[in-house]
Amino acid sequence: MSSFHPLREHFPILHQQVNGSALIYLDNAATTQKPLAVLDASRQYYETINANIHRGAHKLARAATERHEHARQTVARHIGCRDAAEIIFTSGATDSINLAAFTLGATLQAGDEILITTLEHHSNIVPWQMACERSGAILRVIPCDETGVLDQQAFHALLNERTKVLAMGWISNAFGTVHPVKEMIAAAKKFDCTVLIDAAQAVPHLDIDVSNLGCDLLVFSGHKVYAPTGIGVLWGRRDVLEKLPPYRGGGEMIKEVSFEHTTYNDIPFKYEAGTPNIEGAIALAAALDYVDEIGKAVIQEHETSLIRAAEQELLTIDGIRLFGPPDRCGALSFAVENVHAYDLGTFLDQMGVAVRTGHHCCQPLMARFGISGTTRASFALYNTLDEVRAFGEATRRAVRMLR
Repeated sequence: MSSFHPLREHFPILHQQVNGSALIYLDNAATTQKPLAVLDASRQYYETINANIHRGAHKLARAATERHEHARQTVARHIGCRDAAEIIFTSGATDSINLAAFTLGATLQAGDEILITTLEHHSNIVPWQMACERSGAILRVIPCDETGVLDQQAFHALLNERTKVLAMGWISNAFGTVHPVKEMIAAAKKFDCTVLIDAAQAVPHLDIDVSNLGCDLLVFSGHKVYAPTGIGVLWGRRDVLEKLPPYRGGGEMIKEVSFEHTTYNDIPFKYEAGTPNIEGAIALAAALDYVDEIGKAVIQEHETSLIRAAEQELLTIDGIRLFGPPDRCGALSFAVENVHAYDLGTFLDQMGVAVRTGHHCCQPLMARFGISGTTRASFALYNTLDEVRAFGEATRRAVRMLR
């Protein structure tokens, strides 16, 4: 969509050459680039109101506290949360999942079951394995079919009265598969199961409304949605967060401390021990405001046109294999017969095209398909159809050179 070309002016990093070619950045599922609105928000914080928050009596502390808590309200509004106290700031989706797995794990008993999917990122596998090791719970895995779509019949067969947690991604970072999360959440809730949704890949591309989604917990990372690294979110229903134990101890998460006893603070502060990433929260709010100003539906339409065009470009290559279903979102993973993914990625880099190669932190998924990894192109609002065509031509050229 030509209307998106002017937006590229908002992203300074895109205005450079790599190996003599204009940069084509197609590694957005790993991290997105930052618009001037976000860079300005970070700089303004440090230049004008840098101070620790919540307890200071001076002007800067009050200003920083106000901006930080306003950021919490912005995040809440962006994901359809009506109670800003349900927004917990973390260092990212991985930290958020670890918080959830640790605290939920404390409520599990031997023989309880945790359900995840074959398409999970390692960050939504390993913390639950650790919770199982601590509690004696059992990890169950929902399989997928040859198109990378979850087997719904197997999912329903796995649900039972011992299922205490369902933890699953909304969109696969490796294959771009969009799972029917609302329907799966509803099925799990029939067994009184606590449901966590990893929305790290969904928040940049979809409209999120936790008020009607039905899950108990939802996580995402700021850097996937045009904000800085080191900031993330755990949203949780108030009743869920209030009954779970604290995760880390220290300042801010307490009401009163003595050597004999500590009284914990209310949410969200109960889970925010220590000085938070104040600048990160403020910049995250700026990123979400930027996205909302453009419009989520407009962005989704644009990105869908890009990924469909990229599919058509790649299908002109002999021996190509695309992974994931036709309605994939955000990420397009592929392999070329007799061409190693790393070699292809290296050749593309020589032509200025940035893609991701390897297992994408999804080794069990790669093992399911009998591969060591793929080449992955992933898309954002600042990418263009011209870039997609250039990516297609660069891929064809690289394949010819490598065969």
